[in-house]
Amino acid sequence: MSRPVTAILQARMTSSRLPGKVLLPVLGRPLLAHQLERLRHARCLERVVLATTARATDDPVAAWGQSEGLIVFRGSELDVLDRYHGAAAACGAEVVMRLTGDCPLIDPAVCDRLAEEFFARGADYAATGPRFAEGLDCEVLTREALDTSWREARLPSEREHVTLFVRNHPERFRLHVMENATDDSRYRLTVDEERDFAVVRSVLEALEGAGGSCAGTAAIKEFLDAHPEVLRINADIVRNEGLAKSLAEDAGRARERHTEDKP
Repeated sequence: MSRPVTAILQARMTSSRLPGKVLLPVLGRPLLAHQLERLRHARCLERVVLATTARATDDPVAAWGQSEGLIVFRGSELDVLDRYHGAAAACGAEVVMRLTGDCPLIDPAVCDRLAEEFFARGADYAATGPRFAEGLDCEVLTREALDTSWREARLPSEREHVTLFVRNHPERFRLHVMENATDDSRYRLTVDEERDFAVVRSVLEALEGAGGSCAGTAAIKEFLDAHPEVLRINADIVRNEGLAKSLAEDAGRARERHTEDKP
């Protein structure tokens, strides 16, 4: 790989559906620690930067990151794009891997493969496709694409969802979606709600003796297939619900402006 990759991991305590989720303990360690352990097995990553907010409520997140020896950047809570841009600028990142702190079962092999395809295709942006399990989500983009987004993005959804401006402008950026060999979209390995936490906790506890936090996706799928009662716990939660909510709010604001502009 010709350019180093910096992972920027966004995390905060004030999630609306499950406050404090990123520091919820499993096997005596917070979820962020399980995620970080997996990221440290990704060969493509030069470093991991923790991007949290400047609010006092996120002091525990910042303190945890510092205790792990991470670069910690604190910025806007709602303008996540500005927080990412600040984090990238602070450490001089050339290529950024965007990760969220609600994915404690992220697969380092997926991160490596995505980085390889990103460089091989000369992309400005690359992401895992919808056939991957939710919770294995990973995106890579150039610093140039991030800087352009930061300067030009105006929609609230594009400020909240860091890479949305790039994805909204395929005519300007070279985009690549990495496909999964199998359709694993029925597996939900992210943590947005209490039910998600129950699933992830079950996985981590069950696989503690077989790789624990670093058990591969195949082992995770095998466990969930063998325990359908666990798989069903969060099976009905809508994928990417937060993004859908942001887009709906954008549409609502646009309708309001259109109504106000009518004579």
